[in-house]
Amino acid sequence: MSTPPALVDRLKEKAGLVSAVVNTVASMDDALAYVADVCANKEACQILASGCDAPLSDTAEALCGTKQQKIICAPDLPEEEVAKLAALCQERGIAVITKGMRQRLGGIDIAVTMAAAGIAETGTVVVRSTDEEVRLATMVAETHIALLPESAIVADSYDFEPTLVAWMGQPNYTAFITGPSRTADIERVLALGVHGPLEMHILILEGK
Repeated sequence: MSTPPALVDRLKEKAGLVSAVVNTVASMDDALAYVADVCANKEACQILASGCDAPLSDTAEALCGTKQQKIICAPDLPEEEVAKLAALCQERGIAVITKGMRQRLGGIDIAVTMAAAGIAETGTVVVRSTDEEVRLATMVAETHIALLPESAIVADSYDFEPTLVAWMGQPNYTAFITGPSRTADIERVLALGVHGPLEMHILILEGK
């Protein structure tokens, strides 16, 4: 059964209200091209947790030099899709990695993850994983791009409850992500990107 257009529109509306960027794409190839374009058009990530005094990773060497290489982390994409993304990025000088996030707790420009569900009522994406690489990627990258199959969009959290109950007997990490990281702890001034990504993009995969 196809997803009602009104449900897709509601997710777009609600996600937009919390500063997420939402677009619909016709295929995975279009989604990968979007990811490569976003990375190519952004400034290189300027966050490096360990600093240049620590033993140098590739990212640290780049930061301490004259030019920093941009990095996309795609820890849970299928190998075939990773290869396509790497090919798109090669001529632009962008590196694509799938692991080693614990050694790169800074300097990641884009994290690409697969979303298990989208909740239209709040503009939320649900990311489920048993892999630490995915968990770290969604927290330390400057921009998080979630690929959401259109068929995985539900109206509200109650509609998602049966799926969540089914998952609870299995060891996994489930994150409900609504927009980019934000806080107003300091003098009640809203700031984005303090505890996580500065930008959040949701790509809805049509017909998936």
